[in-house]
Amino acid sequence: MLLRHTTKEIKEREGLTINPAKTCQPIGAMYAALGIHGCLPHSHGSQGCCSYHRSMLTRHFKEPVMAATSSFTEGASVFGGQANLLQAINNIFTIYDPELIAVHSTCLSETIGDDLKQIVTKAKDDGKVPEGKEVTYASTPSFVGSHVTGYANMVAGMTQQFAEKSETQLDRTNIVAGWMEPSDIREIKRLAKELAAEILLYPDVTDVLDTPQTGKHDMYPKGGVTVEQMKTLGDSKSTISLGNFTAEAAAIALEKKCGVGFVSEDIPVGISATDRFLMALSKAAGVEIPQSITDERGRLVDMITDMQQYFHGKKVAVFGDPDWIVPLCEFLVELDMKPVHVLSGTPGKRLDKRLHELLDMDVPDANIKNGASADLFLLHQWIKNEPVDLLIGNTHGKFIARDEDIPFIRFGFPIIDRVGHSYFPNVGYSGAMRIVEKLLMAIMDRQDRDAPEERFELVM
Repeated sequence: MLLRHTTKEIKEREGLTINPAKTCQPIGAMYAALGIHGCLPHSHGSQGCCSYHRSMLTRHFKEPVMAATSSFTEGASVFGGQANLLQAINNIFTIYDPELIAVHSTCLSETIGDDLKQIVTKAKDDGKVPEGKEVTYASTPSFVGSHVTGYANMVAGMTQQFAEKSETQLDRTNIVAGWMEPSDIREIKRLAKELAAEILLYPDVTDVLDTPQTGKHDMYPKGGVTVEQMKTLGDSKSTISLGNFTAEAAAIALEKKCGVGFVSEDIPVGISATDRFLMALSKAAGVEIPQSITDERGRLVDMITDMQQYFHGKKVAVFGDPDWIVPLCEFLVELDMKPVHVLSGTPGKRLDKRLHELLDMDVPDANIKNGASADLFLLHQWIKNEPVDLLIGNTHGKFIARDEDIPFIRFGFPIIDRVGHSYFPNVGYSGAMRIVEKLLMAIMDRQDRDAPEERFELVM
């Protein structure tokens, strides 16, 4: 395989990314838009861009992802795509009748300088947006940031456009969901229900990208938060954002527009991050944490205690999106494991700072890097110089795992060669138990595989 030509000698690279550890902004924007009921995402660029974004989401979720495109040709690429987008908005409402069109830009439209705000305003002024329908938009150029950035930009844009404040304050807490699987969002809603906390969670991709098989295709599945619900965001008494990189921007936008205060928490992966989220929700909603949740935590701690000897000292390489790898690394340290290589393709100075805060005491020599030059080629080089017992990341890590003969756990986006991530959560105490199970299975399967005959035991 080509990856076997990866060299151990690491050289600084400023203008070259090899096997990037990210995808592009429009994918994140498209995913966020699917969390709004009756929404049709629209890619303002070429057909090829839209096809790539749709296919990546479709492969990950194993669900049909609907989206429209401005279908740029040479003319639009040179003179701008305003005419294409105006015609597209008119056609989409006439033919497909969504409740909302969520427009995101691409490299092409950003390079030519299209102003989405101006074009959407003109579409409304020209009567191309029917009464009761909406068009929202976000700037998501692929040549900066990552799919994480695109998700954040779209959620913040929808919040800025739709959130309103009336004279009636609701006894309710907003939860801005960072990039999570439908299974994770279901678990967040279940935990809130256990606490008897009234919440409005958005975007909400449950019953959109994990729909049951009914024998017929629904263009707009029943799931997703409605635009009317989003218009009441300003009436909630507080907000919790889950994900510093993907959700906090929307919480900031809501606070500025409607004066709703917020706290920013990590996505609740593992013990400590789940503790912090539940305490924040308990305080915001003015409710007590029930015994049922405490029991869940106790079962997780018991499971870890029983099997701690298998985790102790194991070296791990982790790559993925910042909102996931931060709490995951925190959990790995709680398990007495050592994340020695941690990498994310998403840029941002906050990630480096957070990871050093988490790891410097327990793993002082850890390799930590994020941004454009933090790619899977570099991760492979790190592993060649300091081998690990386990690799955790999305499907693209399977090549490194195969080349270096490392147990591999799929985690994050995209996972396109396995199923389960859409249906079994990784958040909360129950999600942490699933992570523990996957870690143990990988470690113990390898122990069985490598054991000599005289050490191959029935009970480990």
